[in-house]
Amino acid sequence: MNGSVFRDRADAGRRLAEALRSRAFDRPVVLALPRGGLPVADEVARALGAELDVLLVRKIGHPEQPELALGAVGEGGILTLNEDLAGLVPRDRIDAIARRERAEIARRASVYRAVRPRADLRGRDAIIIDDGAATGATVRAAIAVARAAGAGRVTVALPVAPAQTVRDLGHEADGVVCLSAPESFGAVGLFYDEFGQVPDDEALAILRATAQRAGP
Repeated sequence: MNGSVFRDRADAGRRLAEALRSRAFDRPVVLALPRGGLPVADEVARALGAELDVLLVRKIGHPEQPELALGAVGEGGILTLNEDLAGLVPRDRIDAIARRERAEIARRASVYRAVRPRADLRGRDAIIIDDGAATGATVRAAIAVARAAGAGRVTVALPVAPAQTVRDLGHEADGVVCLSAPESFGAVGLFYDEFGQVPDDEALAILRATAQRAGP
C-alpha cells in the first residue's frame, strides 16, 4: 500500500455515509463496535438520520499472538470461533481468554448502557460499523449478536478490510459495503493518517450527544 486512504475516523465515516446514502433501509440502527468504530458510525448515523448504538464484542486473541483472532465473544453470550485457527489451541486456553473478554464486555456494558440503553433491533435493519477489519472475527460476532437480537437485514459497513475478509463476511451478512478492500493487507491503522486510541470518555461523549439529538 502506498500512503494512507483516510485522514481520520471522521473522514472515513463521512465517506462511508456517502456510499450508504443510495441504499434503502427499514428503520435503521447504526451499530458501532467500540471504541474505534464510534467516530466512524457517528458520521454515518448523522448522515442517514439513523439511531446510533454500540454493539459490544471482543476478540479472542491467540495466547502467543494476541493480534491474531481465534474468534470473538459478544453481548448475550455469543461466541464465534475461527475453527482453522482455534483448533490448534487447547480449548481450556481459549475458554480462559473468552472469560476474560466477557468480563471486559460486562465492564463496558455497565459504562455504556448507563448512557445509552440497548436499542431494540427487532425487525429493523442493522448497520454494523467499525473503523476497519483484519480477520473479521469481531464483525462476525457482531453479526451473530444482531441476529440474535432480532434484527431484520444486517449490513456490514467498513472503511477498509482485506478482500478475502470482505468476501467471507458476504456469506454471513445480508450486505457488505467496504471502501477499500486490498488483496494485500497489513494493519487497519496503516490506512489512516491519524489512528490514535479512542478513550472511553470520547466514546461516551458521542453516545451522550446522539441521545440528546434523539430527544426524549
